[in-house]
Amino acid sequence: MRVGLFIPCYMDQFQPDAAIATLKLLEHQGLEVEYPGAQTCCGQPMLNSGCVEDAVPAAEHFVKTFSDYDYVVCPSGSCTAMVRNHYAGLVDGDAAAQVCGRVRELCEFLVDVVRGERIDAHFPHRIGLHQACHGLRELRLGHSSERVEAPYSKVRQLLQQVRGLTIVDLERPDECCGFGGTFAISEAGVSALMGSDRISDHERAGAEFIVSGDTSCLIHLDGLLRRQQSGTRVLHVAQVLTAGSGAG
Repeated sequence: MRVGLFIPCYMDQFQPDAAIATLKLLEHQGLEVEYPGAQTCCGQPMLNSGCVEDAVPAAEHFVKTFSDYDYVVCPSGSCTAMVRNHYAGLVDGDAAAQVCGRVRELCEFLVDVVRGERIDAHFPHRIGLHQACHGLRELRLGHSSERVEAPYSKVRQLLQQVRGLTIVDLERPDECCGFGGTFAISEAGVSALMGSDRISDHERAGAEFIVSGDTSCLIHLDGLLRRQQSGTRVLHVAQVLTAGSGAG
């Protein structure tokens, strides 16, 4: 199985340790992983801002760059959802559709494709799980409160294999952190208040770390935590799944 690793722009620039942890985690599963150096932005910022035509070249370039892989794995529900759910209409053709259909979010890939049977990590801390909106509601990585369905979470399923880890119970486990990409710019005040609400929920539950599969949410929350001079820290799920293990 050839796996192409797609790293979001913001992770590449602001949280490269999470990108490295993602690579190590996949390699620890015995996979052949390649990072195509030609990759660029998936085009989500342009599409979300209404600049649809500007998103087209990015989408076409993505399809060309990742056309030769059995799977494309991305440690971001946001970017994964962009490619899989929103490239239709931006890029045409059966080949493009096939590439988009092979894109998987990291935890989704580990649970559904490789079955996540080689998670060997030790992280003796209390964490709060932030379920980012795109992964939860577009990719269905877990159940959400507005739907009547049996509880499940692919991210939690992996984290429960980590030795010493305690996942705290939140009052509102599937609420948005307020980032929302360009929303954080156009509605900065609302965005910051929503983020502070999420932080308070995690802190009341006694979380030492806020853990998520989306770096964009974590960057937003981390900025608020630093301004509040809080001792709570943020980590990408890949960093927890490789902590204290042979993959770390």
